[in-house]
Order: sequence, then C-alpha cells, then structure tokens
Amino acid sequence: MMKPAVVLLSGGLDSATCLAIARSQGFACYCLSFDYGQRHNAELRAAARVAQALGAVEHRVLSLGLAQFGGSALTDTRIAVPTAGVQPGIPVTYVPARNTIMLSLALAWAEVLGSRDIFVGVNAVDYSGYPDCRPEYIAAFEKMANLATRAGVEGARLVIHAPLIDLSKADIIRTGSRLGVDYGLTVSCYQADADGRACGVCDSCRLRAEGFAAASVPDPTAYVLR
Repeated sequence: MMKPAVVLLSGGLDSATCLAIARSQGFACYCLSFDYGQRHNAELRAAARVAQALGAVEHRVLSLGLAQFGGSALTDTRIAVPTAGVQPGIPVTYVPARNTIMLSLALAWAEVLGSRDIFVGVNAVDYSGYPDCRPEYIAAFEKMANLATRAGVEGARLVIHAPLIDLSKADIIRTGSRLGVDYGLTVSCYQADADGRACGVCDSCRLRAEGFAAASVPDPTAYVLR
C-alpha cells in the first residue's frame, strides 16, 4: 500500500509542484487548503483543479478567520499589495503565523490518517522575504512536531518535507514540467480577479514570470488585460 502524506496545497505554482513530487515518490496524497480570508481566493478553485489533475486521494478546504486579525496586504483590503517590484526585507504580504497555523493543522490530520509525512512547498531562494519559508524554520517545526504529538512520542518519527526549499523558481518549474504539472491550472497572483487572472505586477507575479523565462518554459498564466 502507498504511504499517506498530507500535502499543503494553496493552488499556486510551488504547491502544485510539491504535490507532483510527493506523488512521484509514491505517496498517497491528502491535500489540505485554507480559506483564510485571502483576497486572492481564486487560488482555492485552482487548488481543487490541481488536486484532481494530480490524482490526490482527497482534498479538504478548512476555513480560518485570519482576516479578523489583518496585518497583511493579503487579508486586509486597506493595505495595498505592493506592485513596484520585489524589495528587501519582510513585505506587507507576509501573513502573521500563517505557515505555523497551516502546518499545525496538517499535523493534526496526519496523525488521524496515520501519516508520518507532511509536504509543504516553501522556498528560500526566490521567496519574498517570509521568515516562515526558511530551512531553520522547517527544521524547528519538525522538531516540535515530534515532541508534541502522540505519534512522535511513541517513536513514529514525523517528517516535514520541503522539497523546493533550495530550488530557484526556474528549477521548480523545470521539475514540475517533467512531472506533468499543468501550470495553467494554478493561480499565484496576490490579487487575482474572480476568474483567476493575474495582475502581472505583484511580487508573486514577477517571480513567477521570471521563473518561466529563466526555465525557457512557455508561461501559461492568464493576465488581466490592462
């Protein structure tokens, strides 16, 4: 039997590639997405498309009220999404504690499923300055997971897989293309419209477009006509 793995799936380019990698390694993939009040919730429809296309065993969407706290351009419409280009430092699109919350809920589902493996598509090379996308964060969370769960205490080691952590965006796209990812199904834009069309100028759009160009792979992204 295939071992079960929980895969965090946003509906974007990176998480779709992460799912394809998990599947290629022989895991039965249980995908978990979150409606956390993000302004770009077209990505949730993209996540459903990707989960189906890549053969997920199950796909669940959990609702989180992170918009009640705000503090991020992704959850508070009063804060503008930056469009002037990627800048140094932690941008206003950082959502406080988002990856910690999502990994914790993935951990809960993994315990119920009897899974020892969680996949997350964080990236520390072409990322936009998020502190919860760093290798040391993933290592710290994995250590915590093995201290805080029944599975870990009873000797069933839990592993947080971050297979994209050291890859450039171009390398991620090349990897996914080899594994059959249809990037036309994905939505990466921080302010995608209701149809999932990208703005082309936010940090995520810029990194995505640069990645396709560097990988010499045609960019299937649908953009809003300006």
